Amino acid sequence: MPLVLVSVFWAYVTGTDVLQATSTQAALSAMRVKTVFAPCGPQLIAHLLLYPVLLGCLWGSQRLGWRPYARQVPVQLALGLGFSALAAPGLLLGEWVTGDLAAAPHVAVASLWRAAALEASLWLSSVTRFLLAYAFALALIWACQMGRALREEETQAASLRRALLAARLATLRTQLSPHSLLNLLHTLQGQIGWDPTAARELVAMLGEVLRELLSASEREFWPLEAEIRFAHQYLALQQHRFAERLRLNVPTAAGLPGVWVPSLILQPLVENAVVHGLRGHHGAVWIRVEVVAAEGELTLRVINTAAQREADRAEGIGLRNVRHRLALHFGERARIRVAAQQPGEWTAEIHLPLLGADGGAPSL
Repeated sequence: MPLVLVSVFWAYVTGTDVLQATSTQAALSAMRVKTVFAPCGPQLIAHLLLYPVLLGCLWGSQRLGWRPYARQVPVQLALGLGFSALAAPGLLLGEWVTGDLAAAPHVAVASLWRAAALEASLWLSSVTRFLLAYAFALALIWACQMGRALREEETQAASLRRALLAARLATLRTQLSPHSLLNLLHTLQGQIGWDPTAARELVAMLGEVLRELLSASEREFWPLEAEIRFAHQYLALQQHRFAERLRLNVPTAAGLPGVWVPSLILQPLVENAVVHGLRGHHGAVWIRVEVVAAEGELTLRVINTAAQREADRAEGIGLRNVRHRLALHFGERARIRVAAQQPGEWTAEIHLPLLGADGGAPSL
């Protein structure tokens, strides 16, 4: 229960009640009406005595709750009425403590019955007024609790969304890695039978590629240099397999900006460049990787020569995964464009925000 909030509220109620009684009595005294409202001292004592009762009733209200309504609402109402009924006796006790009981306001009546009716009406008025104050205090408590519960639910929902995002990204990465590994094993298989020396070299290269692949699969982001290095290692493996059929143009680490990118974001693009570039194409296939950083945006481009029928191919699972990953990480700030730029040439282009241009990891 927010004790400070209740204490401030009750201090406000006490101050307004005392101020109203004092100012009204001063106005009546100017009209030669001596005593109608209790003095300041007894009222302060009465409110001070009611304060722990208010805390106890509010604590009980929280413990009881409101459901089932048929049973709990009457109990909640009884708590409020019980608190409010003690206001008049508390004022009498305050007058007794301060010695103002003899000067307490009274009105001469003709009969005992009318006196009892007058006291009952005054007591009912006191109950109504303090019941309203109790209702406001109770509303403050429950509003504060509901706000806290809402914040906790929002925090929990945000944590669940982050966990879901991480799970979806991990799923996309695990979809990419086995597919890449399968193609790399096919590359090695093609060398074992007729060129064991080249196969041993490919095993060493494959070990480096797998080390990078395992590292990337555990990270959402890594430096652009690592991404280009992995793409170059994969393309070098494929170049060993296809000998003179592949021509590569991959930027060196020295000319790359110090930014971060989603790990393995280029892998599906270079893999498609090899697979679809060689399919149906009898000459040498050029694969060129370009990196451009300008105006807060990083552009990664993979260009390959391809047969005409391959230039019209449909989007596969690799490109769909890249598109989904970009959407999960960056929303509308990133995009991928895949199309035949000119006859016999295929271009896959990724645009994403510059991250960690100072060399630090992105805080996403």
